[in-house]
Amino acid sequence: MLRQCVVLLLILVAKTEATAGQAGASGSLSEAVQWLETEAHRIIRASMRTMADGTAAFPPQVGIGYEAFWLRDYEYTLEGSVDSYSDKELTDACRLFVHKLDPDGAGVDCIKFDGTPIYKPGFGSMGVHPVADGSQFTVAVAWHTYRKTKDAQLLAEILEPLVKTMNAVPRHPDTGLVHIVPGEPQERCPYGFTDTIRKQGDVLFCSLLYVQACRQLSDLLEAAGRDADAKRWSAEGERVTQSVRRVFWDEQVGLFRAATVCCREHDIWGSAFAVYLRVADAEQSQTVARYFRDHYNEIVQAGQIRHLPGGVYWEKAVCDRDTYQNGAYWATPAGWFVCTLDLADPALADRTVIDLVRDFQSGGACEWILGQRRQLPNYLASAALPLAGIRTMMERRIGP
Repeated sequence: MLRQCVVLLLILVAKTEATAGQAGASGSLSEAVQWLETEAHRIIRASMRTMADGTAAFPPQVGIGYEAFWLRDYEYTLEGSVDSYSDKELTDACRLFVHKLDPDGAGVDCIKFDGTPIYKPGFGSMGVHPVADGSQFTVAVAWHTYRKTKDAQLLAEILEPLVKTMNAVPRHPDTGLVHIVPGEPQERCPYGFTDTIRKQGDVLFCSLLYVQACRQLSDLLEAAGRDADAKRWSAEGERVTQSVRRVFWDEQVGLFRAATVCCREHDIWGSAFAVYLRVADAEQSQTVARYFRDHYNEIVQAGQIRHLPGGVYWEKAVCDRDTYQNGAYWATPAGWFVCTLDLADPALADRTVIDLVRDFQSGGACEWILGQRRQLPNYLASAALPLAGIRTMMERRIGP
């Protein structure tokens, strides 16, 4: 299977190079994407470790640092660079994550190389119950794996566990939104790229992941000929979509809030992801895009994105301000960000991708940066995940 972007790049060269020129940068969007595809593939392959049972694991960075196989980071590499894996690697990893669901159906945070499942961040030390995004990312891994391999035997084997894990996601009974019970100690951690943030109440990002997983589970059920079940999950995804639009949207600011009780700050990543998923409606999407354009210098450094608006910090966080998830800039959401920004300023969106690649070329694809500080180079999600949003932006430019 050829990489998804090759044909798009051939079609788009003239259009994207003209746009990049308007952005005042040397090089082109197509060249930046080609480089990023190559770099994502390189570091994915360089990260491979062998687990005790022989399964090929792909931890979040190259070398020693993250000493386990993290579910969400792996899924993010599938979104941007699934062709970097063999079919066997994909099916082995999919089976591993599905087989490690806990007895109630909850998905893992990560799996140690000896096969021990860890359901809470910090190697089991954070939160009372399993992390709130494990089920959604398990479904996403299965969806990408089946989409690439078309392995009918695998699909038949994993469908019921996938339904069980979706039913295990903690949700508000009225809205269907993913819910973290307020109080102390922290009932469970939210989305893993904010797992040090004490979000409580209905939470935006995990709810967006739930919508995505509903759609993906519906696709898998349809592929298995279970049309009625597929329609039910599709309808549930639409119900949660409507709740997201209603509950988290702040019309005055033009962004979605991160949670309803604790850590209600306006969520840059979540707002971008809502637009990327088409959970945000058309008017909300345009409003978020204009916010990104008008506040660009406050939330972007070298093509990498802050979690929150400029000068804003989380109400309650384990990490210090201006570090990690509380003020640093990350490449992980850059694809969603440019896909959104493109609605208001295509040239600036292209420049963001080019700036990101230039920063990677000079200092490596890091987990996060802030000023001159660079943390954990050769970070897989930073190189791979942006490709998904960039491709979506490019496809949209072609039109139907």
